[in-house]
Amino acid sequence: MLKSIAISQILERIRFENPWWTSNSIDAFFQDMPRRAYFEQFSSLCTDLSVQRAVVLMGPRRIGKTVMLHHLIQTLLNQDVSPRRILFITVENPIYNNLGLELLFQYGREALGEKEKTTGWYVIFDEIQYLKDWDVHLKSLVESYRGVRFIASGSAAAALKYKSQESGAGRFTDFMLPPLTFYEFINMQKLGSLTQETKFPFGLYHATFYQAPDIVHFNKLFTDYINFGGYPEAIFSESVRNNPERFIRNDVVDKVLLRDLPGIYGISDVQELNSLFTTIAYNSANEFSIETLSIQSGTPKKVIKKYLEYLEAAFLIKIVRRVDQAGRRFQRDNFFKIYLTNPSLRSALFSPIQSSDDAMGALAETAIYAQWLHRSNFRPWYARWSKGEVDMVGISNKNLQPVWALEIKWTNRYVEKPKELKSLLKFCKENHLQEALVTTISVQETKVYDDVKLNFIPAAAYAYTVGANTLIAQNENG
Repeated sequence: MLKSIAISQILERIRFENPWWTSNSIDAFFQDMPRRAYFEQFSSLCTDLSVQRAVVLMGPRRIGKTVMLHHLIQTLLNQDVSPRRILFITVENPIYNNLGLELLFQYGREALGEKEKTTGWYVIFDEIQYLKDWDVHLKSLVESYRGVRFIASGSAAAALKYKSQESGAGRFTDFMLPPLTFYEFINMQKLGSLTQETKFPFGLYHATFYQAPDIVHFNKLFTDYINFGGYPEAIFSESVRNNPERFIRNDVVDKVLLRDLPGIYGISDVQELNSLFTTIAYNSANEFSIETLSIQSGTPKKVIKKYLEYLEAAFLIKIVRRVDQAGRRFQRDNFFKIYLTNPSLRSALFSPIQSSDDAMGALAETAIYAQWLHRSNFRPWYARWSKGEVDMVGISNKNLQPVWALEIKWTNRYVEKPKELKSLLKFCKENHLQEALVTTISVQETKVYDDVKLNFIPAAAYAYTVGANTLIAQNENG
């Protein structure tokens, strides 16, 4: 007869995961890790007890969710919350297999010898997606224990968000933590002095702008960010920086593709999914179609569509839809672009790149899109028609008309040859845009060509600016 895990072992594991019960402090490892720039917003949400909701922290693997949860615990301790009222449980640990959230809460109280005390707790469930029907369990807890703040985290972002919205309407508040932005990458290393804050020098864009006087050094850091900078641990670990393939591929890509997605969605052909993702990663920022992917892989189109949904659910990719030269959506979305949500994934799968490599243009575009994708209220588009393309356009939510255009380049040549930006100029003319942005390697300059003001800006400075302003917008929106 097979033995089941003893309750005593479960209680011992819970005590191990909650060292502050006796030390009144989180482990030194978490203490030493810098806080994400998004922490204050997340902490405020968790400690606001005026609303009876669970907070669901979402984001891909290895971008600092567990560290952020421990920083939250330390903040609670600093605010004189009793350490014996803070419970942390890693749901993905096999010892908790098939145990419901309410039972885990009960075991947590038992581990402290306070089983009957059911109010005043902060209860944190890490990697909650490994519990089947977690949303039903969590909603029940929120409704049953009104004196408890429940906080959960998970790595299957879209799947969590869907269940949160479906089952947790009015009971859950979602918080999306993105991969490390270039802004955070710079400031976590205390290198913010390399930038200068000024007003955005372009008429249509009312935002703060950051420029880098030493653009050569800044571009080196931008290349480092593309190669490994999407993960906080990489900044402070030389072994990770020297071998991003081992760290990122083994701990992020392989675990997601081989364990997370098959476990959550019941995928049987893991090799097929891995092959598709590898193709996408190598061609990030390119245009795809379901039919082309199906032909190249020999996989049915219906399966390709499901795989793309899974990869988006794991926050590994972002599918961007297109508009035509007049900014109108196509009735049939046969073609679309796919971007890695974190450019470091490509370097991990293949090899780190140099700023002079051919792939740098596509990865600079991927990195810039990655900064924009953090904005919850922004939906990116690209424009494509038979004889032209514009990398990114902004569409007004009010009248669905284009309001700005961006061409992402990793070259300075168009500063001297603006007439070669034919697609961008045509798009601006057709949509009555008086100016547009064009990224460069190192040149910042404004030129007028064919009555269109072209504002050239280094790609690295633009990526930093978008990341900084995204954080400002997130904080302002609460």
